[in-house]
Amino acid sequence: MSQTIRLSRRGFLKGAAAAALVGPYVVTSGALGAPGKPAASNRLTVAHIGIGNQGSGHFGGMLGNRSAQILAVCDVRKTVRDQRQKEVDARYGQERESGEYQGCAAYNDYHEVMARADIDAVIIAVPDHWHAIVSCAAARAGKDIYQEKPLTLDIHEAWTLVDYVRRYGVVFQTGSQQRSDTKFRHACELVRNGYIGKLQTVHVGVGGPSEEKYLPEEPIPPGLDWEVWQGPAPWKPHNSERCSGNYGGGWRMIRDYSGGMMTDWGAHHFDIAQWGMGMDGNGPVEVLAPDKDNKQIRYRYASGVVMYHGGANGVLFTGTDGKVEVNRGHLKTWPDDLARATIGPNETHLYASNDHRGDWLHCIKTRSRPICDIEVGASSITVCHLGNLCYWLGRNIKWDPVKKEIIGDAEASRWLDRPKRAPYRIA
Repeated sequence: MSQTIRLSRRGFLKGAAAAALVGPYVVTSGALGAPGKPAASNRLTVAHIGIGNQGSGHFGGMLGNRSAQILAVCDVRKTVRDQRQKEVDARYGQERESGEYQGCAAYNDYHEVMARADIDAVIIAVPDHWHAIVSCAAARAGKDIYQEKPLTLDIHEAWTLVDYVRRYGVVFQTGSQQRSDTKFRHACELVRNGYIGKLQTVHVGVGGPSEEKYLPEEPIPPGLDWEVWQGPAPWKPHNSERCSGNYGGGWRMIRDYSGGMMTDWGAHHFDIAQWGMGMDGNGPVEVLAPDKDNKQIRYRYASGVVMYHGGANGVLFTGTDGKVEVNRGHLKTWPDDLARATIGPNETHLYASNDHRGDWLHCIKTRSRPICDIEVGASSITVCHLGNLCYWLGRNIKWDPVKKEIIGDAEASRWLDRPKRAPYRIA
């Protein structure tokens, strides 16, 4: 569907060019494509939804990308969106003067982005409780999607989003960018090819779950649409901590909006654990609650592998013949020389990407699935959410990774989805 939208836009541009032949016209360098820069009709048109914190990094990267052009920014904070709009217009100022570029739109409401047929793709970096709603709307509108991790606020949303992405045929990249890092890929290839023998345990070093917080009311800052910021979450009076994007705090540690570090960093490290185990699209069969011998939860897989929450600098794979520990900028093996092993041509080689956002852009052109496709993101975040449920409920949870169901626990099953405040729902 997204491909049809792009073709229609290209057709519109060609039609406009043909109409111009009836009178005087000037062909600009922007229209033809300056040296090293594609013609405007061949550039990917992008909108950014959520442009502070992590979104600011994506914004800067796309603003400097010659193969793309930003047409719109969207944020519920007026000061942020106005500033980003100015930056885009300044960047494309020369093309604006020539008439090739018509300016960057700034929206408070993401629906206005989805209504624009001239926008090919969206980069979504809103708080977690908004992820599924905005991404499902983007898929339905035929926009290719790069969405920040963690994929969704709950398990039901994750697999609903998979259905939307597949139904509308859009390219979806989950922002778990460690898959586009050579150290993580090499570590997982060592495990997958048996260099540490038969895998026995995995340890994942991330923080804990989010929690309920009761915070005093504070004045709403000018320009912040607090009603829309809360969206589907239960209504609460404004407090600056609720909408703070500070890592290790703010909304990430409040249960209404996020799953804490279990889903924030867990969407990175549990994702690598799943990759190393070869469990993309799959998952554990049981999550074991803390007991007198284990202060943190454990996951049991059908293969017999047990994954522990904690006890590693990043992710630690332990097999019968060795170990591999990997984190950002860190790769340690037992024995030491294992880290320098070369994966042979006839062995398992994992998807190789050295640029996560670039991989997404390439896959949009080829209409192929990127390294962290929607089902990868869904299976990894399911692991994170199951861990949180185990902590919050304080008991073991049995899980069917094929049916995506909790077995024999009606109370826990109710946590697979969360009520949404009207009218903020997946449509």
